[in-house]
Amino acid sequence: MVKIFVDPGHGGSDPGATGTGLAEKDVTLKIATRIRDMLEDEYENATVKMSRTGDQTVSLEERTDMANAWGADFYLAVHINSGGGTGYEDYIHDLLSNNSRTAEIQRTIHKEVIKLNDLIDRGIKKANYHVLRESNMDAMLSENGFIDNTNDLAKMKDPDWINNVARGHVNGLAKALNLHKLTKTTKTTTKTASDSKKALQRPASSSSSYTKESTDSKKKTLFLPASADSWRIYPLNKDPIKKNALPDQLRPSKYGGLQYEILGETWPNVYIIQTKQLGKVQIYAGPETGAEIK
Repeated sequence: MVKIFVDPGHGGSDPGATGTGLAEKDVTLKIATRIRDMLEDEYENATVKMSRTGDQTVSLEERTDMANAWGADFYLAVHINSGGGTGYEDYIHDLLSNNSRTAEIQRTIHKEVIKLNDLIDRGIKKANYHVLRESNMDAMLSENGFIDNTNDLAKMKDPDWINNVARGHVNGLAKALNLHKLTKTTKTTTKTASDSKKALQRPASSSSSYTKESTDSKKKTLFLPASADSWRIYPLNKDPIKKNALPDQLRPSKYGGLQYEILGETWPNVYIIQTKQLGKVQIYAGPETGAEIK
């Protein structure tokens, strides 16, 4: 499995560069989230961890420490530029040679991004940025347009452009890291390993005959262990598949574990719970996730 750490730049109290009605931290999160979803939904040997999945403040040290502790194979930092220019550029650490593996990966990703992002090509570059210097794995930082340029800014507000930029990065990562596309055959032959995915791919709308409300006298409780880093949750009115996941996640590790009363079950192992921040949501908590039902 290829472990890819995706780092949307800035966040929380650090907005990054700003343009009219837009902040860098929001654009980078949109691009990075699409990169994650494409990789996880389309490739069988890719797993992704993000430095942030919402508007959190995360220091540079925390970002690289997270990637290093996870043992990532590649670090991708996603940023937006400013300063009066226009176009796309990307960076690797300045001590690396042009013949290094990192440089080869950079060239591959750069080529694929430029094909789709509709931006001027500012070239392949090097710098002594923290995330490139302190990460233990191959690392690249991309600067996806200038937020203080009118033309670039207009693109950043277009969801199709966000999708194209993410697709360019994913195409480059797939070629550079030898990622394997998921196929129908692959899904069939990996039935046991993909039980959780198959459960989530069941349309919620077609499961109405299965849905069970916990109306009996013995209420059940869902325990999410502290060892779990994050859990995806889904709106009640959406199919519980990855593309419908809410941007906010439950993080038991922050609280020493979490527990919720189960209000219903929309499909086997897909439960309805009540959260403080987002109200009632769906969550997948099959046996292989480590969750406990009591």
